[in-house]
Amino acid sequence: MAKKQADKASAEPAKAEKEKAAPAPAEASSTKAEAKEKRKPSKTKAEAPPTPAPTEKTSPAAPPAETTAVAPEPTRKKSKAPGSAPPRGKKLKAQLVALKQKIRKMGPVSVRQAVQFLKENKRAKFDETVEIHMSLGIDPKQSDQMVRGAVALPHGIGKPVRLLVFAQGENATKAKEAGADYVGGEDLAKKILSENWTDFDVALATPDMMSVVGRLGKVLGPRGLMPTPKAGTVITGDVAAAVREFKAGKVEYRADAGGNVHAPVGKLSFDTEKLVGNINAFIEQIKAAKPAAAKGNYIKSITVSASMSPGVPVTA
Repeated sequence: MAKKQADKASAEPAKAEKEKAAPAPAEASSTKAEAKEKRKPSKTKAEAPPTPAPTEKTSPAAPPAETTAVAPEPTRKKSKAPGSAPPRGKKLKAQLVALKQKIRKMGPVSVRQAVQFLKENKRAKFDETVEIHMSLGIDPKQSDQMVRGAVALPHGIGKPVRLLVFAQGENATKAKEAGADYVGGEDLAKKILSENWTDFDVALATPDMMSVVGRLGKVLGPRGLMPTPKAGTVITGDVAAAVREFKAGKVEYRADAGGNVHAPVGKLSFDTEKLVGNINAFIEQIKAAKPAAAKGNYIKSITVSASMSPGVPVTA
């Protein structure tokens, strides 16, 4: 009995120590819950409900169309058609209408009256070019009715002419002395072909150089610079005289597809007598160039104009 009480007394302090070491059950459960809460991810956003997978019979709904506002397109300025004149103001239109009414009331006038009218009604600030336009009763499609040539105006055209001459030997020396800007043969031909060089207004050639010039037709032909006997640019006579004529203002002419001939005849700053002399010289040259096959009225109309003025009809 005494031994049982002694064992019981020794067991009680050991039991008390176990109870102190072991945590309370409520506290243990609370620490487990806290640890579980820490392991769980924080939900900051509301989770969207899962979309049901589409079945074979029902197709998924189409997404709603976006209703975005379309910005209006910027207004574009109408571009001017190539070759068309710029828009005219009211003042300019009124001036042109008044000029045309005057010309209509006058009717066809003499060459002198036409030149005086152009001088009195000058509008541009620059020195305008005076031009002549003649409508001929020919058929340009027929080779025997073609009107083409050159005329040396007695008072020039008031414009420096850059002249190229294909010549060699003595003829080349004469051309240089007469005032030609460029003189040569094979060297000029190579430059024209390789560089597409056409920095001149008139090209002349002697007959012995036509074998060299013939290769340049593709370059010079479309620009109206190809030497040809019909235009008087193949020199058959005195080389120096031909160079001086063209440098002074020898004008080439050729009828277009409508049977019309156009040419400059001087500047508006010329004296009236000089302009009248140039115009009459050109008219006489066209009359002399009448083809034998042309029948009926050869000269239909003649008009003289300046760069910035309407044409004035002239009596033939």
